[in-house]
Amino acid sequence: MAAQQAVDSTGDPVGSAKGAESGVPGPPQGSEPSPDSLREREIGAEQEHLDRVYRRLEEKIDEAEFLMNDAARRGQVGTPGALAERDAQVFRAGVHLNRLNNEFEDFLFGRIDLLKGKDGKKGPDGAYTAVEPAEGAVREDGTADIAETLHIGRIGVLDADYAPLVIDWRAPAAAPFYRSTPVEPGRVVRRRVIRSKGRRVLGVEDDLMRPELTAFLDGERLAAIGDGALMAALGQARGHTMRDIVASIQAEQDLVIRAPAASVTYVEGGPGTGKTAVALHRAAYLLYQDRRRYSGGILIVSPTPLLVSYTEGVLPSLGEEGQVAIRAVGSLYEGPDGGQATEYDSPAAARVKGSARMLKVLRKAARGALELGEVPARLRVVAFGRRLELDTEALARIRASALGGTAPVNLLRPRARRLLLDALWAQSGAGSRHTDPELAAELRSGFDEDVSAEDSFQSFLDAWWPELTPRSVLAAMADERRLARWSRRVLNQNEVRRAARSFARKELSVHDVALLDELQALLGTPVRPRPRRELDPLDQLTGLEELMPRREETQRERAERLAQERTEYAHVIVDEAQDLTPMQWRMVGRRGRHATWTVVGDPAQSSWSDPEEAAAARDEALGSRPRRRFTLTVNYRNPSEVAELAARVLALAMPGAEAPRAVRSTGLRPRFRAAQDGAPAGALREEAARLLGQVDGTVGVVVAMRRREEVRRILAGLTAPDGPAADTGRVVVLGSLEAKGLEYDATLVLSPAEIADESPAGLRVLYVALTRATQQLTVVSTPRDLPDAEGVPDLLRD
Repeated sequence: MAAQQAVDSTGDPVGSAKGAESGVPGPPQGSEPSPDSLREREIGAEQEHLDRVYRRLEEKIDEAEFLMNDAARRGQVGTPGALAERDAQVFRAGVHLNRLNNEFEDFLFGRIDLLKGKDGKKGPDGAYTAVEPAEGAVREDGTADIAETLHIGRIGVLDADYAPLVIDWRAPAAAPFYRSTPVEPGRVVRRRVIRSKGRRVLGVEDDLMRPELTAFLDGERLAAIGDGALMAALGQARGHTMRDIVASIQAEQDLVIRAPAASVTYVEGGPGTGKTAVALHRAAYLLYQDRRRYSGGILIVSPTPLLVSYTEGVLPSLGEEGQVAIRAVGSLYEGPDGGQATEYDSPAAARVKGSARMLKVLRKAARGALELGEVPARLRVVAFGRRLELDTEALARIRASALGGTAPVNLLRPRARRLLLDALWAQSGAGSRHTDPELAAELRSGFDEDVSAEDSFQSFLDAWWPELTPRSVLAAMADERRLARWSRRVLNQNEVRRAARSFARKELSVHDVALLDELQALLGTPVRPRPRRELDPLDQLTGLEELMPRREETQRERAERLAQERTEYAHVIVDEAQDLTPMQWRMVGRRGRHATWTVVGDPAQSSWSDPEEAAAARDEALGSRPRRRFTLTVNYRNPSEVAELAARVLALAMPGAEAPRAVRSTGLRPRFRAAQDGAPAGALREEAARLLGQVDGTVGVVVAMRRREEVRRILAGLTAPDGPAADTGRVVVLGSLEAKGLEYDATLVLSPAEIADESPAGLRVLYVALTRATQQLTVVSTPRDLPDAEGVPDLLRD
């Protein structure tokens, strides 16, 4: 069966460049059109198709609104079944309407022109599924006809006859848009990226996958516009939020995005290879492929809140939101005494807190915290007319017995209560008064009830076995002597001192969050009875509450409640995984006990000082699941001039490691400047202002962590040659550990030596700092950098 070109509801070919109907005249016979007129003609053809798409979207919005109104009328029936059906229909229609009403900067962004395929099978989206061209699709003279044109967009759109107007970018039919290369073109002759804003097409950029071929569409030679879509996308200015790469995904990235989700998918790649963007697009793809399977939610773990805010707009733009949670490592703990942590410990304290050794310390602390405060030494109660008393020694034996299990400490309180009552019962001697088991059991039940009802017993139990919170235990670890007792033979004296000082701070650090989460698991949350539903007093007086059916929560209410309570997910994506400490891996692992995983990282960018220890914790979190590995090899962010400089640091940080290959050059070498007299303020302001005047987007200033506030004050009120930078907020000052995953048009790095000396992983952190720029890089050195006459720091010289 021959492949046919997709048609719309009028029978016209979808995406055909018809000059007369589009209002854009074609070239006169026998002459070649000028580049400008050819571009305008092609833009006009795409505008015609986009207009048709939006007309169809308006029809679909009207249909969704009708469903909403129809569902509201169903509620007037009043039966429980009708109400449940109404709620479900309103929920589905509301979600659909919300997706249709979303306005995207480039709703329709791509097009592929295809040769006739080997078979004529259609997929569920109406497009032909053949990957390879049919025999004879290319004639002997090197010419061919375009048999099918597909437009690629953020969601799929069918016309009234179910022919595809737009193919969802995640659909199998869209894969050739990303997978096709000149080496392996498949059926693709031309790949076009369409740049639009709202309902207006602004431009097109073409890549010819078969440049040797002369192809014809509707009798006219297939045109090629621009210098290539990828280079055009890479040259765009950066803002404060990440743009999706859905229009410029490359073949090796698409393999990762569409990889089966079973087990664990490892993705490694150096700076600029698109790891974070691939992770986000993979989340959207998995939901598209199997929404039911991932109804349990997808968790994306990012290293910093800055990266979360930078990336959180990508998923809605891809047509997905609601079922994906993007969380910074510092905000993963959901306990009542948690919150988002943004503070960073000193490298020495961080090494202690992140180490797997802390697990032993926390286990002792969780039980030892029961001894804090004024612990009562005796328990006195009156029962059966006798005064019963348990002394310090008896209470110590009972506590040791209660703690003998492995259950969380707070959940052991009922066991401790029972052991106390057992000891008091034995002391009373009442058990020997009756030989009848039923009478003895009744007597014991009354004894337990009477003793438990005494205020003195309840007050004793609250003080002797208090309900512990993770934050209270962590605060107790600020006492150096107490921490030394709990960490004997685990931490040395210097480590105890550093950790205790860091625990004494009021603000939580990023590393504290993993400890709180571990303590939550060790302590547990006591089970409390659910609060009773408040009844209307009138219903209680009339007895109507017994006759009226109780309103069950709707499907939407249940979904919202589960999303708020969710602590485990169906799929977990870990971005910048190389930075997770062993304790953080334990925290993330608890959220994916039954999940499939995507783990994205680069060992060369790791800021953790003991990668082997972290790898062991990672393998424990992932369990015995099979692994699938991918490697991204192309650096799309940095021009070759910047990549070459960063490679010198990589050779020092990880000898033998291979840097990703940069695909473009700007001709702008990195700029070096030495600060005079060791005071960098003047040089920083001048160089930052210069960069502001040379790039249209953002300028990132990366400094050692301890320098952040100082440099923010230095650059406050900075003006660029074209006006005040404060009005645009284009300058961002961030610490070396905060730069991970971010990118800027220009980057200014202050004192590479200070960054490298911050921690044992300092050279790897410096490598990250040097690879943030998409256009220009400037390095300002201090005397600590030992700059040469040109201002080049010692670490960056050949």
